[in-house]
Amino acid sequence: MTSEYQGRPECRDFVNAGATQGQTPSDVIFAADVTFSCITNPDAAKELVFGNCGVLAEIKNSKGYVEMTGIDAETSRCIGEAIVSRGGRYLEAQIQGSKLQAELGTLVILAAGDHALYNDCQSCFTAMGKSSFFIGDVGNASMMNLIIQLISGVTIAGLAEGMALADRVGLSQNDVVEILELTQLNCPWILEKGKSMAEGGFPTHIPLAHIQKDLKLALLMADRMEQSLPLTAATNELFKHAKRLGYGGHDASAVYIRARF
Repeated sequence: MTSEYQGRPECRDFVNAGATQGQTPSDVIFAADVTFSCITNPDAAKELVFGNCGVLAEIKNSKGYVEMTGIDAETSRCIGEAIVSRGGRYLEAQIQGSKLQAELGTLVILAAGDHALYNDCQSCFTAMGKSSFFIGDVGNASMMNLIIQLISGVTIAGLAEGMALADRVGLSQNDVVEILELTQLNCPWILEKGKSMAEGGFPTHIPLAHIQKDLKLALLMADRMEQSLPLTAATNELFKHAKRLGYGGHDASAVYIRARF
């Protein structure tokens, strides 16, 4: 049986497909052997677990909980420790990929925590993605995800500045993308972002606000380790400004607007 909780209109699609809708997170935990959670940010993830009628109210008897929200390692460990203390099993499973990849079932899943639960979830991960990796203890997958997101954000920012400079000096941005395709920078993801910047449409594949959230979490992680990340810090400022301009819900390539002006 498939159960789900809450509140967004998209949930109706799952109910229409045969899922049972719970009124609270604890309703879903009660009805399911393994629950997958994927929401907006670390604070929302903790509220779902620790809040009134939350996950902890029904976690017991080896029930599994898989956290797929993009969170930091400290939040993941906090959630994991609470679930394990109630007799549950915990796995963090961080998602790498875009909206289109989610629709096509070609995501990459980075997992850490309970290895037996990871094995139990393989059929689900196979449906969601093309690959899954187990990276050891709770927190490792969250940290790895933030590192990949950091690299993605800095790359998009560099591409945006290059495209902005091309426009300023009178070069064709379409030519930039075409030439990139002929070089060692020929990467479908980079080309997709470049085309979005050249066309100015920014259809949402990875929301700008999500990348900025992960840049912020990466900077916090680096600060705790006294690791300098000057490029990431500058990139975060670009994304923050673009978000303030109202582009948080657009694709991450919309950071070009900030780079251009």
